[in-house]
Amino acid sequence: MTKLCRYGLAGSEKPGLIDSAGTLRDLSSLWHDLTPERLSPQSLARLAEYDVSSLPVVEGSPRFGIPVSHVSKCVCIGLNYADHAEEAGLPIPQEPIVFLKAPSALCGAYDAIPIPPHASKMDWEVELGIVIGSTARHVTEADALKHVAGYCIINDVSERSFQMQSSQWDKGKGCDNFGPVGPFLVTADEIADPQNLRLWLDVNGVRRQDGSTATMIFSVREIIAYLSRYMTLLPGDIIATGTPPGVGMGHTPPVWLQEGDGMRLGIEGLGEQRQTLVRWHRDLPAR
Repeated sequence: MTKLCRYGLAGSEKPGLIDSAGTLRDLSSLWHDLTPERLSPQSLARLAEYDVSSLPVVEGSPRFGIPVSHVSKCVCIGLNYADHAEEAGLPIPQEPIVFLKAPSALCGAYDAIPIPPHASKMDWEVELGIVIGSTARHVTEADALKHVAGYCIINDVSERSFQMQSSQWDKGKGCDNFGPVGPFLVTADEIADPQNLRLWLDVNGVRRQDGSTATMIFSVREIIAYLSRYMTLLPGDIIATGTPPGVGMGHTPPVWLQEGDGMRLGIEGLGEQRQTLVRWHRDLPAR
C-alpha cells in the first residue's frame, strides 16, 4: 500500500506518508501520531482508501524518527543466517536464539551512533525488521504473516566486548542509539516475499555485507510463530531477524568501528539508512 514514517525533531515527530512518487506528505490531519493502534489491518485498510494526493507536501529534508511510536519491545534473533553462523564459527542453531534490544536503544535511521565510554569493539549488523500490526499469541506458521503490519531496516549495532562478557547479549546490544529503525515502514502488501530480499551494508564506502533473506535459517513465519509461544507480540513490536555474513567480528583480523566512521545500509524495497559514529557525551540526544 504505502510507506509510513514519522518525521521531525526527536520527541516531536509527526506522522508521514511517502507516496508512489516518493513525495513525503503530512498525515497529521488524519492521525495525531503513528501509534501501534494505527497499524491494525482495519486502520491500514481505511488509509488505503484515502486520497493521499490531498495531504500536504512536506518541504525540505526533515529528520526521520522511529517509524512507530511507543514500541513496547524489540525482539531480536541471533545467528539466523547459515553463512553468518559459519563465519562466527558456531553451529547452526536448532531453535531461534532470542534476545531483547532495549526500546531506549531504538532511534531514527540517520541518527548518530554514540560510542559508549570504555567501548572497544563496535560492530554493525544490517537486518530485516518485522513490525507487528495485530496481537499475536500462540499463532501458527500458516497464520503468522496475518499479524505483520510491515517491514523495515534495522541496524543491530553491537559492542562485542560488552556482548561477550556474559551469556546474555542484551548489554552489548542495548546502548543508546544501537538500533536505528526505518527510515520508513513498508506495509506488508508491498513485499511479495520477505524471504527473497537483498540486504547490504557499507562502512566508509567499502561493502562489508551483501546477502539475502533467502539464507535465513528461520523464516519470518517461523520466527513469529515461535516467539508467540513464549511472549505476546503486540502491535508496534519490532522483530530483528538476524544478519548475513560480513560483520566486523567475522573478519580476520576483526574490523571495529571507530569515531567518525560512516555506515550506509539498505534492504531491497525498504530504502536506506546512514549513520556516523560519534564520541559519547552527556548532552547527546538519546533518540
